[in-house]
Amino acid sequence: MAARKSAARSGLEVDVILSTYDAPRALGLALWGYAAQTCTGFRIWVADDGSGDGTRALVDRMRAETGLDIRHVWQPDRGFRKSAILNRAIAAADADYLIFSDGDTIPHPRLVETHARLARPRRYLAGGYVKLPADVTDRLSVDDVRAGRATSLAHLRRIGLRPGRRALRFLGPGPAGWLLDQLTPTPRRWHGNNASTWREHLLAVNGFDLDMGYGGQDAALGDRLENLGVAPLRIRHRAPAVHLHHERPWRDPEGMRRIAEERARIRASGQTRAARGLDQLEDEDGAGVVGGLGGQDASPRASS
Repeated sequence: MAARKSAARSGLEVDVILSTYDAPRALGLALWGYAAQTCTGFRIWVADDGSGDGTRALVDRMRAETGLDIRHVWQPDRGFRKSAILNRAIAAADADYLIFSDGDTIPHPRLVETHARLARPRRYLAGGYVKLPADVTDRLSVDDVRAGRATSLAHLRRIGLRPGRRALRFLGPGPAGWLLDQLTPTPRRWHGNNASTWREHLLAVNGFDLDMGYGGQDAALGDRLENLGVAPLRIRHRAPAVHLHHERPWRDPEGMRRIAEERARIRASGQTRAARGLDQLEDEDGAGVVGGLGGQDASPRASS
């Protein structure tokens, strides 16, 4: 593979980290969304929390079909361990700036460009998303994603979306999106499927908390970043994404209550580092960068 150039006009070197678990159709659609970006040169790390061979085959095929620089970071399936696999991806990534999303979220064609353009010192960017219902998710095609229609309000309406007030979230980059980002009362917070910051800040807070389960590890990371003095910048309307429908059988109301209490403690105490995070990751058989061009001998990033 040819040596890399930096992403977007900013000259910033960017890596995108996508978390996934056994959802190859959704991951394929998300990756086509990154193949349709207005800028190039970024690298994608698929952070895989123990998927089977279907996901590995999908990553290999997408690498060949899209021309994207995709690396696959995998760990054994031992239950929900999103924090651990995201930390493995952070450790493997070599860009100064990291964008985070999920393998079931399709980006606007200018999402990477927008995150790179708006990156600021001592900031993290808090993007947004629109959840698609099951019927609209089922109707989305690869051709829709490649053509940019997956985040087009007009097209989504044609295939059944009834967005209501959420229609404003499809504005994208531009003055109207900027204005709504200033006016919206929605709290600025780290959303795991549309957020970004500098890798050095993630190292400073010790990455994601290994002891925090579903529904809290993303927001808690944002809490610790803010305690560190890394302020959020809302880009909810300027960098939209659509979240594909899926069930959430692992959602636990009691677990969510404990997470809310832990987040309140983090904010009140001023804690900046996870007690068990990046530095406490343990080696596991088979865990790490796997397969094809995702190997450690892949071509280095070029400066530009």
